[in-house]
Formats: sequence, structure tokens, C-alpha cells
Amino acid sequence: MDRLIKSGPGWRIGWNPNAQEYKGLVGGDNWAIELTEAELNDFCRLLAQLATTMSHMASELMDEEKIACEAESDLLWMEVEGYPNAYSLRFILNAGRRSEGNWQPAAVPGLLQATQILKVF
Repeated sequence: MDRLIKSGPGWRIGWNPNAQEYKGLVGGDNWAIELTEAELNDFCRLLAQLATTMSHMASELMDEEKIACEAESDLLWMEVEGYPNAYSLRFILNAGRRSEGNWQPAAVPGLLQATQILKVF
């Protein structure tokens, strides 16, 4: 399999199985950071967990109520904030390069969908 980069309005994500250290990439329109395979795996797993939590919270909240949820591994911290059907996403790498990034609510659904199929090929 060769390098794969998926992108949409406000987001991009990539996978390069042949790279030595940084096999993953996440980014927005004007920024990007390469991730190790373990960091990318945690990113995808934690995003899926947060999306599931937000979906389950929809029935617990009033329409005008916002919520913030966090998830963390040894490698990164992530947070979603907003309404169950429209929320922003932020992450911080906990080790190594120590960087952070974020996506606006309009970008999150496409990014979430891409994480689910990124390494399926």
C-alpha cells in the first residue's frame, strides 16, 4: 500500500505505511503534524470514543445545551466541545514534539469518517 491522504473542508489525515517513524498525519487548512503509528492509532480510537459519547449525550441534553468531553491516552489528550450534532475537536500530544491542533465543527464529521477507513485499504 502506498501513501494515502484524505482531505476535506478544514481537515486532512494521512497514512504512509512505508515511513520509518512518522506514518500518520493530521491537519487543518493551514497546519499539519506528522504522527507516529501509535499516536495515529490513539487519535482515531479516542475520536471514535468521543463521537460515540456525543451521540449518546444527544438524548440527555436540551437542544440549546452544549457539552465538553475529554479522552486521553499516554500519547495524547483530546476534547470535543459543542452540541451533540456539531462540535469542535482539539488535541494535544503529550510526549515528544508536544504540539496541538484543532478543528471547527464543520470539519469534524469528515475527519471522523476518514479515520474510520484510513487504514482499511
